[in-house]
This record gives sequence, structure tokens and C-alpha cells, in this order.
Amino acid sequence: MNMRLPYHVTAAAAHLLASATPIHTKDGDPLDVLAKKFGDHVSEVLTKLGATNDQLRGVQEQLSELEQKADRVGGSGGERRESWGQTFIKARGDDLQRIASERGRSSLEMKATLTSATTDSAGSVGSLVVPQRDTMVGLPRRRVTIRDLLNVVQITSGSVEYPRQSALNNNANVVAEGAAKPESDMKFELKNVPVRTIAHWMKASRQILDDAPQLRDMIDQELRYGLALREEDELLNGDGTGQHLTGMATAATAYSAPITISSPNSIDMIGLAILQASLTNTPPDGIVIHTSDWWRMRLIKDTQGKYILGDPMTVVQPSLFGLPVVATEAATVDKFLVGSFSSQTLYDRWSARVEVGFVNDDFTKNLVTVLGEERIGFAVKRPEALIYGDFGNIA
Repeated sequence: MNMRLPYHVTAAAAHLLASATPIHTKDGDPLDVLAKKFGDHVSEVLTKLGATNDQLRGVQEQLSELEQKADRVGGSGGERRESWGQTFIKARGDDLQRIASERGRSSLEMKATLTSATTDSAGSVGSLVVPQRDTMVGLPRRRVTIRDLLNVVQITSGSVEYPRQSALNNNANVVAEGAAKPESDMKFELKNVPVRTIAHWMKASRQILDDAPQLRDMIDQELRYGLALREEDELLNGDGTGQHLTGMATAATAYSAPITISSPNSIDMIGLAILQASLTNTPPDGIVIHTSDWWRMRLIKDTQGKYILGDPMTVVQPSLFGLPVVATEAATVDKFLVGSFSSQTLYDRWSARVEVGFVNDDFTKNLVTVLGEERIGFAVKRPEALIYGDFGNIA
């Protein structure tokens, strides 16, 4: 691709060359004198434009060729003959522009169009384009809710003992004056709650943790989130074997309708479970069901096609019979847990924490082990106040 001479420079060169036309002489052939004067004039112009010696010699040769071919006679029909300068400008104008443009400049020839394509085709420079990096996007996270329903106590030991009343022999009665008064008694049993460890870890290089602090934050968050998910599952569904906690569904009282109603639906069953829990003299304070079961209830309509739990255009807080409904994927589909959650106690020995250390040959390999860990115990102190049941196939 050749660089073009600015218009005002080209015009100036043309003017200087054209000005060589009106030359007069007293001695010799006028055309010879004119040719010599014109050649000198052209050389002067090119020198001002920065032409090299080789370029000047080339121009002189071209002028000689023009002299030999020039018509010394005026054109037919009385047309005005072009001047030497006009003829030279018309024939070699592009060369003048090239000479002027090369003064103090370098030309660049493009054989292909540069594009942002990332292929290996000619002219592709896409690999030089560095994309802007946005923040990391992790996987969606489930809302953790069960811990918030419980009574949480901080402890400093690896196990907890608490006495639990197992029986009450209440002989209180009216007594006549001077008569012997009845005796009552009660029994207690000592319960032991073991503290269990929930943990997991990840490997990472020291370099990546130093160079990408955002990744370290994500590792910390993911480890803590993983602990919270496992904790929630243990609190609800732990079977008490091995190192598992005894969860509420395992320790709860089985659902048994205290009264009989005709054709109960899922909302009716929740109401009956609330009644069953209330008859234990421990007021229930919540309902835990799967998200799918909540929406099955939310979409129940009456005989006129109206939604029982509220118009679709209104925001309905999940609640039934005055108790908050915790709709969570931690619960089992078609199951429900109703009762007094604040009567149960979660013991926190170690709150969820993240630690970094070396394991085996981590140090020599520039690796670190990132460990997430917590230690908790759980006591279902009022199992009779928790009612666990199955919706079955009812709506």
C-alpha cells in the first residue's frame, strides 16, 4: 500500500513545473534550450522534494525520452499544444507523489486484511486480543434454613450430658385438716450427646492461591457451603448410626390423626399434625416440607376455581394455620415434619471453619490442603413434640 502525497504538495510541484513553459532564448534552438532549462527546473523541484541521485537520473532519462517524442508542431484544428511541464506532470505525476511521500517515511505493503479471527488464516491476529475477565460464577446454592429453627448452644467439650425427666408420679390431691398428705415423685435419665465432625478438603497450588485471591475466596465459600448442606441433612435425616447424628425425622413421633375428618387433603393433614403436636403440651412452632409439596398445596383450588391459599397476583408468605412453613429441598418429597423445633438443641463445638496446611509432600510440591471442618452435637430433647408423616397419594 503506497502512501499518497498530500494534494497541496502535488499542486505546488505542478505549479513549479508548469512555470517552466514561458522560457525564451536568443541563441541556439529554442526547443533545445527549453529542454535544458526544463530539465534543470525539474531537477531543482525533485531535489526540494527529497529525491535521491538514482531517482534524479531516472527522471533525466524519462525527460530525454519525452524530448524525442514531443510534437514540435501545434495540434491540428488549432488546438493549443501542452507545455513540457504539463506533459511531464500528466505522464509522471504518480512518480512525483511517490518520491515526495518517501521523504522521511517508510511504505508498508499489506497483502492481507488484519482481522480478529482466531484461526490460522492469513491476516488473523485474534490471538493478540485479550478478553476482559469478569468475576467467577459458581453453581447455584440452596438456601440453608434448618439451623435457624433450633436452639443453638456453644460448648467447650467433646460431648454433652443432660438430665431428661422420664416420668412424673403426680399424686397431688385435696387433703383434710390433720390428714396425711400424698407423696409424688419423678424420675430422670442421663442423656449423652456425642459431638460429631463434619469435614472435607480440597488441594490447590500455593501459586494459584497467591495469584488468584478470588479463587481462594471461592474455595473458602464452597467448603463452608458443603458443610452447611451436610449439617442440614444430618439434622433432618441422620439415622444415629456410626458417626451420624440422630436427626429429627428419625427421633420424631409418627403421625397419627387425633381426630377423623372426611377426605383430608395435604393441607388437612398438616392441620391434624399440628393438633397432634399440640396435645403433647409443647406448642408447635414450625412446619418443614419439600418445596414441591408446598407448591402442590399452593395450587389447590376450590370448586369455583379460586386458589385456596391466595390469589396468584398476591405475595403469599409460606404459612399454614398460623405456623411458618419452611419449604426446602433438604426435606423428603411427600413427607412432612411438624412440631416444636425450638425445643431441640444444636451444640456447636467448632463453628464452620476453613484452615490451610501441608499434608505429606505438599510442601515440596508447592501444594496446600484447604480443609473445611465443623464439630456439632444434636439433641432431640422433645421427640414427642415432633410429628413426622407421609402425605401418600392425596392432593
